[in-house]
Amino acid sequence: MTRRRTAGRVLALLLAAVAVLPVGAAGAAPVPPAPGALGELVPGVAPAAVQSWALDTPDQALPPAVYTPSAEEEAVEPRSAAAGTYALVEYVPLGDAVAQVSCTGKTGPYQRQVERWLGLRVDGVQSAADCRAVRAFQVRQGIKPAIGFAGPVTWSRMRYLSARTNPDAAGRCPVRGHPVVCVDLDRQLMWVQKGRTVVFGAVPIRSGRAGYRTRAGWHRIYWRHKNHWSTLYNTPMPYSQFFSGGQAFHGVYGSLHTPVGSMGCVNLTVGDARRLWGVLRKGDRVFVWGRRPGT
Repeated sequence: MTRRRTAGRVLALLLAAVAVLPVGAAGAAPVPPAPGALGELVPGVAPAAVQSWALDTPDQALPPAVYTPSAEEEAVEPRSAAAGTYALVEYVPLGDAVAQVSCTGKTGPYQRQVERWLGLRVDGVQSAADCRAVRAFQVRQGIKPAIGFAGPVTWSRMRYLSARTNPDAAGRCPVRGHPVVCVDLDRQLMWVQKGRTVVFGAVPIRSGRAGYRTRAGWHRIYWRHKNHWSTLYNTPMPYSQFFSGGQAFHGVYGSLHTPVGSMGCVNLTVGDARRLWGVLRKGDRVFVWGRRPGT
């Protein structure tokens, strides 16, 4: 009886999470796939107070009113995010989440990519050996629930790990003698390079959703506002660095792994946004390419 009650409470939490998730998000990391043969994919861990899965993004759709902040304002450092805000929570089939399986038999939406990355036999079909290998990776990386499901967060983490040492291996970002902020929408990553030397990143990002895509091409940092406040959602946009109209690099106090993208801004963790603030200056060039999957 106690077990049934516990399962019921878990199911209620997960159904509540499903109820607030936007419908129709398309599938590529870090955006969870649309329902298919697996049914609805949901966060495998119930949302915490610091990580709202329905969180919209505190962006500014229109260009801001540019002004010179006072010394007093500039002296205030934006608060850090609460512990657990950026936890890596995988999206898994609802049935697996409710049953709290230890190792899933279901084939994930990124099965082939994950198999290839782990050096497994690439057949796109989940096996017991696949599950054990994926689960071991998830445990090492702190991805929860570690049930071996090849979902969007696991694949996103693998892409980030592959890019850390040489993010521009494909040569997509222009090489210049001055710093260039490189924004790869395909992989949802950004970094800064001067010549061929990476001086910041790569770090995970969340870019614009369908209808509000982050604009591709060349841009320039035209205004920096450490303590900017969103005019749309009345929420903070710490360490904002605007590069195209209302689109800016800035930190968010919520998970980057949400079903929808931003309203056009390039969202980072607050820690990454703070470090980027110390790297860039007004006038620095930004190059954006690719397309956020699902947009």
